Amino acid sequence: WGRFQMLSIKRINTTVGQEQQASVQEKRALEDLEMPLARREMETLFQEQPEIGNQYLEDTLLRSYLKTHLPPKVLEEVHQDLERFGNCLLTKIQPLSRECELNPPVFRQYDAWGRRVDHIHTCSAWRRMKEISAEEGLIAEAYERRYYNWSRLYQAVKLYLFSSSSGGFNCPLAMTDGAAKVIESLGIPGSLKNAFDRLTSRDPEKFWTSGQWMTERRGGSDVANGTETVARKQMDGTYRLYGFKWFTSAADSDVTLTLARVADAEGQYTQGSRGLSLFFLRVRDEEGKLNSIQVQRLKDKLGTRQMATAELWLQGARAELISAEGRGVAAISNMLNITRIHNVIGAVASMRRMISLSRDYARKRVAFGKLLKDHPLHVQTIARMEVQVRGAFLLLMEIVRLLGLAETNLASEQDQLLLRLLIPVAKLYTGKQASAVAVEAMESFGGQGYMEDTGLPVILRDTLVLSIWEGTTNILSLDVLRSLAKSQGQVMAVFLSTVQKKLELASGTEELAPGVQRAQEAIGSLQQFMAAAGSEQALTMELAARDFSYSLARIYTGRALLMEHAARPDASSTDICAALRWCNQELCPVAVESGRGSYRGGAALQDSALVFGNS
Repeated sequence: WGRFQMLSIKRINTTVGQEQQASVQEKRALEDLEMPLARREMETLFQEQPEIGNQYLEDTLLRSYLKTHLPPKVLEEVHQDLERFGNCLLTKIQPLSRECELNPPVFRQYDAWGRRVDHIHTCSAWRRMKEISAEEGLIAEAYERRYYNWSRLYQAVKLYLFSSSSGGFNCPLAMTDGAAKVIESLGIPGSLKNAFDRLTSRDPEKFWTSGQWMTERRGGSDVANGTETVARKQMDGTYRLYGFKWFTSAADSDVTLTLARVADAEGQYTQGSRGLSLFFLRVRDEEGKLNSIQVQRLKDKLGTRQMATAELWLQGARAELISAEGRGVAAISNMLNITRIHNVIGAVASMRRMISLSRDYARKRVAFGKLLKDHPLHVQTIARMEVQVRGAFLLLMEIVRLLGLAETNLASEQDQLLLRLLIPVAKLYTGKQASAVAVEAMESFGGQGYMEDTGLPVILRDTLVLSIWEGTTNILSLDVLRSLAKSQGQVMAVFLSTVQKKLELASGTEELAPGVQRAQEAIGSLQQFMAAAGSEQALTMELAARDFSYSLARIYTGRALLMEHAARPDASSTDICAALRWCNQELCPVAVESGRGSYRGGAALQDSALVFGNS
């Protein structure tokens, strides 16, 4: 790339003959070799930069999915809007994204005269992203329900297209969506009506974003034991919060939801999850002053540097109790489900962006006398990544489809059980997928992938948080086990029956027969493991939790979704190939590891000895 310029986003020109292009580039290389050495040393490196176009129009899987599932009238309307939005991303939003990356937030604790101001300055591009989010209805779309049960899916599609061009603004949107969902689940009480209207507004002047202040000094996932913040009731019925929030994403948001322990008249409070209640608070008052909040510092993060993440002291912050006292964890669960879905959206979007860039680069870059696209091993590598992103995309669509049914009271009990299982499964699995694909895709650019000013490293850094935020892989794997135990086996019964029904659609397609057979074998192995594990101790299932969750993700994605998509009457050869390729991997790793004795007897002791020594 000339002078290592940042990736520009343009429409891919597919009319240029690739052989002619390779010949021109080879000629340039030979001419360069003939230059005098002194001149060559002064020449800047030049390579063709990868370009992408309208990401909606270029995403054939997305378009075929919408064509298959949306009612014709809905499809007609959203197609027009998504094509327009795709162009807007190219011409307006992507340049703002780069500005956000180059101008991260700055914290100013004191003014020139020594007064404490705790001001977090964000760049104009970041503020413009907030306005665009409102104008495009990126939150509103899910709550207006213009397209009834398809509204949530349509919102997810827009967020999927927006995510990789959002300059990190997809993160505050996730928490904003989660806060709106919590308030809606509470029946939108009168005291929160204004907040709900603002969180779901299309008016940039009214639109609010929300934070999610859960993590304290003892950690994030274990909120039951880690939350130290105390709430003291006031004479007017409001509360004052006192505590230290260790990690608060989108610290420049307008409002937030947070957990705290309500203290009685003697200052005593209940420990554990039963002592936690959910509160809503404004970050600043009408004059823009902080609500008895002090900013300790901004976090110095590996990625998502575009967004202000801070340590905050709550020193009597005025708040409203919005859950029943002691029911904070139950009330916040709706927010966690939404933010985990947003995590999946970000994972799938980052994979799609990296693969799109890798694919275009392969069409342009000459190495060893021919284009990268003409090197079979290089193309095989990209193809393997493409299979992963296709599976992840269909898993995302399945989740938001089910959520749309639940939000419009059309979901059956089986649909709701399946949704409860698939959210943590999809979040943990796609988070891992995204990191692996980002690293592999970066390698496809050679040394240029490692250059900061190409814009590729920021995609990798921002992707790495996806397996950590909203629950690490192990935490979510244990959450999957809890969903199974809580339903007393109903969840697995629904999972297996749903997979079987979807697979029946594929069994009539001859080309899919090998994949169907492998999927059937994987289901049999999973059932055998479940039967054997039923008589084992709890430790066995805990050790198997991660592999078990991976098995659920791979089986459902391959057998139920890719196979189903490939069995459509108008399915392409690419759809069939992707389904078969997915099923070529180990679909049930938990059965394989169980056969090796990885969860038996002294496995945990052996693990401990390997990690900490034999003492």
